[in-house]
Amino acid sequence: MKTNMGSMDKIVRLIIAALFIGLYITDTISGVMGVILLILAGVFILTSFMSFCPIYTIFGYSTCASKGKE
Repeated sequence: MKTNMGSMDKIVRLIIAALFIGLYITDTISGVMGVILLILAGVFILTSFMSFCPIYTIFGYSTCASKGKE
């Protein structure tokens, strides 16, 4: 599995995941939508720590800094 996420992408995903978790904990969003956001937050956290996004692979996209570009 080759990494395809840059550091900024990982930070943004972690911030969004924290926001989703915060909205659920404060009961701002609850019910089915709250559960969906918690699952999405889990996916964001998991992909951030793995530095790999399967959807990026499908579309051939990468946010990693290229070593060959200067």
